[in-house]
Amino acid sequence: MSALVEVAGLVKTFGSDEAETRVLRGLSLTLQAGELTALLGPSGSGKSTLLTILGTLMKPTSGSHRMLGVDLVAADDRALTDFRNRHIGFVFQFHNLLPDFTALENVIFPSAVRAGRETAAARARGRDLLARMGLADRIDFPTAKLSGGQKQRVAVARALMNRPELVLADEPTGNLDRVSAMQVMALVAEINRDEGTTFLISTHDDKIAGFCRRQVVVGDGLVTG
Repeated sequence: MSALVEVAGLVKTFGSDEAETRVLRGLSLTLQAGELTALLGPSGSGKSTLLTILGTLMKPTSGSHRMLGVDLVAADDRALTDFRNRHIGFVFQFHNLLPDFTALENVIFPSAVRAGRETAAARARGRDLLARMGLADRIDFPTAKLSGGQKQRVAVARALMNRPELVLADEPTGNLDRVSAMQVMALVAEINRDEGTTFLISTHDDKIAGFCRRQVVVGDGLVTG
């Protein structure tokens, strides 16, 4: 495996003067291509801030952030938007689907944004992903009519649509029952194995972390284990 993501000395500060809060305190982390990694730590430890920076949705106050050899701290907003759309997928605790869109329309949305239109190839890719998620019979259902577990599987498929090298997941099973959570993680492990997609999954659940081959612990803004 080779290094996919490298961050070093990450500092993130919010506010200023007496209201200043330092959330990351010089954090360093390397993710190898093809890793399936759990991100652990108590609330307030800096996990979500780290994921937001790794997803190029926010820049650190200081420190370095490179992915695929690209200096993402130096990149401007337009370059970051393009990089994020091409190389990074997101799965959130709240699936953030468009309720009036079908499962398929939600999944192909990232591709349509990039291409400026829906394509036959994108629709074929979306159908294949939904079938792999066990949702072949729900492809044309409005997502408002899907169960919580089904919605989260649609969200995973959407994150994979553009074949990203990295998928960042922030408590992706936090709102699911145990059976649905295990189904989602089994699918994540399958995609990681079959497509080599790198996953970094923030969780408080030891069983979810147990699906991952590596565990990274964050505490007080630093990697502690």
